[in-house]
Amino acid sequence: MHIHQLLERAALLEPAALAIEHGSLRLTYGELAERVRRRAAYLGVGGVKAGDRVAILADNGPAFLEWTFAVACIGAVLAPLNTRLLAEDLGFCLRDGDVCWLVFGERLEELAREAAARAGPALLGTVEEDAPESLDAPLVLHAARPEPDELAHLYYTSGTTGTPKGVMLTHRNVTAHARAAVIELELSGADTWGHIAPMFHLADAWATLAITLVAGKHVFCPRFEAATALDLLEQQRVTITNLVPTMLVLMVEHTSLAGRDLGALRLVLSGGAPIAPDVVRRIVERFRAPYVQTYGMTETSPYLTLSKLSRDAARLPEAERMAISARTGRPFLGVELEVVDEAGQPVPADDRTVGEIRVRGETVTRGYWKRPDATAQTIRGGWLHTGDLATIDTSGSVNIVDRKKDMILSGGENVYTTEVEAVLYRHPDVLECAVWGKPDPVWGERVWASVVAKAGVVLDPAELDRDCRALLATFKLPRGYEFLDALPRTGTGKISKRLLRDRAVESRVETGKETAGGA
Repeated sequence: MHIHQLLERAALLEPAALAIEHGSLRLTYGELAERVRRRAAYLGVGGVKAGDRVAILADNGPAFLEWTFAVACIGAVLAPLNTRLLAEDLGFCLRDGDVCWLVFGERLEELAREAAARAGPALLGTVEEDAPESLDAPLVLHAARPEPDELAHLYYTSGTTGTPKGVMLTHRNVTAHARAAVIELELSGADTWGHIAPMFHLADAWATLAITLVAGKHVFCPRFEAATALDLLEQQRVTITNLVPTMLVLMVEHTSLAGRDLGALRLVLSGGAPIAPDVVRRIVERFRAPYVQTYGMTETSPYLTLSKLSRDAARLPEAERMAISARTGRPFLGVELEVVDEAGQPVPADDRTVGEIRVRGETVTRGYWKRPDATAQTIRGGWLHTGDLATIDTSGSVNIVDRKKDMILSGGENVYTTEVEAVLYRHPDVLECAVWGKPDPVWGERVWASVVAKAGVVLDPAELDRDCRALLATFKLPRGYEFLDALPRTGTGKISKRLLRDRAVESRVETGKETAGGA
């Protein structure tokens, strides 16, 4: 199956169904398919051919969705670009991907043109996202029919983790994920999806395909702000959406949440980072909707697991339900998953022994663009090695304890940062936190916590220290705290511990408090 077939099917079976509602714009699936054909023809006239790479640099909106299908319609490859990257990074992505055409949003024109100037002569042209609207008549188009294993998307990983790598996803990868998501999440034409997380990232982009497959409705939050996102949920009667934990924390703590009617919400999904059980409890209480933790990677289209409750689990006491919902979860439909030790052998299913998650299946990338060495390091023996450390129980449910790169090694002891963060999140005045390893000449690394307090609150490090000492072994205790107005993030909104570590190397962290105890 290929991407454009998803839209063709919806337009054939449900031509009058409402596909998009955004401000005064309302489009049925029949109308959406026509607009997509016009955009695809526009690219063809501009010299874009099947297999060429077309990049898009734009905020969330109807045009982003339309270009997604238009690029697929002519058999070209879509390369969504992170709107938070610098022109230098974007120029690298354009050059590395041999991109021939760049679509940009009006707000990002200056950034797009600067990035295009850095891309060199390979770029045939740039076009504003709404340019085809100026055409006076429909253009003739014969839609391409790419093979399932042909390249469909090229996603560049965040530049904050080093030189970006292009993740290659095929039509088979992303359409198999869309079909699995329909089954797993019981998506239907009655659903309204809120595009709140950035559409340039697979935290949201997968839903562009899955919701179209069932002829559901798409609504958009161009750029995230807690109040704006809550407005969208309420006014558009959103039934389902996927957010990163940072977004959810800001939304559940927003002063305007009380009194809002979010009764249409049937499911709140969260992915991109582990989440503490106390945060899950607040989400469920304040949104009054079921919550499902998701885990995945760009390399896997993205979902690998869901913490969706089984019928039996749904009947458990609240505390047990919250604990299951906060877990990484059981494998997503079509994903084969193992937790293995350093020798590649499955670890015991005792929910205590830590190993690395490896996966395989139809949704897994074939590798990195022009990076055979990186591909060989990540995909070994047919398995993609995620770099995520986890335990697994007898039901097959996994629980991530850390990224390999984030685990702290202090005095020979492994400290899993998510365990310490879960304790800090129990404090009612902690809005966000990140635990990371600060370089130390004696211990190798020492546990350090960067914390953001709720508005108007001054946190006492002695209180946090007391809470941690009650629940953590001595070697896991934070040796210092720093209090920040905001935590640094990657371009996709995830908290970046790498930036916290890099800053600690460059200059001594002055704020905070050293605590007593061993390393």
